[in-house]
Amino acid sequence: MTVTKESVVERLKTVNGPDFTGNIVDLGMVSEIFIADSKVFFSITVPAARAQELEPLRAAAERAVKAIPGVASAVVALTAEKKGGGMEAPVPARPAAPRPAAPPPAPQRPAPHAPASQSHGRRGVPGIDAIIAVASGKGGVGKSTTAVNLALGLAANGLKVGVLDADIYGPSMPRLLNIHGRPQTVDGKVLKPMQNYGLKVMSMGFLVDEETPMIWRGPMVMSALTQMLREVEWGPLDVLVVDMPPGTGDAQLTMAQQVPLAGAVIVSTPQDLALIDARKGLNMFKKVDVPLLGIVENMSYFLAPDTGKRYDIFGHGGARREAERLGVTFLGEVPLEMGIRESSDAGTPVVASKPEGAEAKIYRDIASKVWERVQEERGAAEAAVPSIVFE
Repeated sequence: MTVTKESVVERLKTVNGPDFTGNIVDLGMVSEIFIADSKVFFSITVPAARAQELEPLRAAAERAVKAIPGVASAVVALTAEKKGGGMEAPVPARPAAPRPAAPPPAPQRPAPHAPASQSHGRRGVPGIDAIIAVASGKGGVGKSTTAVNLALGLAANGLKVGVLDADIYGPSMPRLLNIHGRPQTVDGKVLKPMQNYGLKVMSMGFLVDEETPMIWRGPMVMSALTQMLREVEWGPLDVLVVDMPPGTGDAQLTMAQQVPLAGAVIVSTPQDLALIDARKGLNMFKKVDVPLLGIVENMSYFLAPDTGKRYDIFGHGGARREAERLGVTFLGEVPLEMGIRESSDAGTPVVASKPEGAEAKIYRDIASKVWERVQEERGAAEAAVPSIVFE
């Protein structure tokens, strides 16, 4: 059954807007709708300040569209950026509730986990020349797909590369790299990393079943990360790519404070709301003195496979503008491409499965820029070390 824009619009009219003021279509909140291969793409414009609160609205719209006969899947994003499709209009804000008088400020105390100097206490991992963190301020921006294709791009450029899946709660590397089974040990103490596509890989997904929920608290997460980093036979590697969990929690602080990271790559989509969260990740790495290697704009644009027409479904250029504003390197734009998603789901990442394709070239170019930035940061660090001259 063919899915039409009209049928999607009619179904979306059943989704109430914020505060039950009408439906999201009549309120002008829905962007231009694009349909390809029975997959529906659109975004919903909301005030940035209410993004977290209105996430259930996004989920309701997604469920409504998925229920349409013939729809295979739906990709729905919240955005504060207007798309020019003619449907967007300001969302009425709720009247502000009166605020109680603020209590007197409590005396400030130093952060309990912040070391006196962020550079102290970081110990390298034997056999690994450089460690790069790939992070995002929020989930759903394609960080893991970017991390694995970045790793493959670095390997394609002649480096020895490993991947550490640091997302304890939602490990994705076993599926992305089509690796199954349990890792073996060396003398019953150190784990041997799993391997595929020329990458050495370690993930919590190799140690527990895919459907086993992880309910660990902070100290257990930090202990597991430390073991997967330091009790694995990684070397020799030129670079270890660490796929960080989304956000700015225990895992990020553990890596930033305990490991001499060569730098961090931030992944974001173009829309304003994703960039708000990306800034949090950037600021966290700045505060712990980790070099910012650059920003990748994922899902940057969509090229229709039948006409070649370009659609900026989630806006475009937001990450580039943010990089320029912050003085951070813009590493590149990755399109919203069916082949990237399908190859990732199949465990055959596009850099490995279609190395001569346009998408693989994008990732290889990003990998080259990342490695260039690593060398620049190393040169700057070496230049900053004072030399002792004996006369």
